[in-house]
Amino acid sequence: MPKTVIDGIIVDKPWSEWRDSESKKAQFDCMVKNIITSTLNLEEFFRISQCSSTKEMWDILEVTHEGTCDVKRARKHALI
Repeated sequence: MPKTVIDGIIVDKPWSEWRDSESKKAQFDCMVKNIITSTLNLEEFFRISQCSSTKEMWDILEVTHEGTCDVKRARKHALI
């Protein structure tokens, strides 16, 4: 959602004031959300259903399936 600053407060921009680039980004965000949610099973879907952006969804799924940086590092050391 595009933002704007009004009296020092960050608020969502009204749809009528969106530029073409902001509109395209919002469309891509919606398309990617649909792609991600359509490929998940029910358990994973409920895990990310409250996310407001695709970045949030991706981060949650990444940590769920790959682990945090510390877990990745520990796995590498265990393999070595």
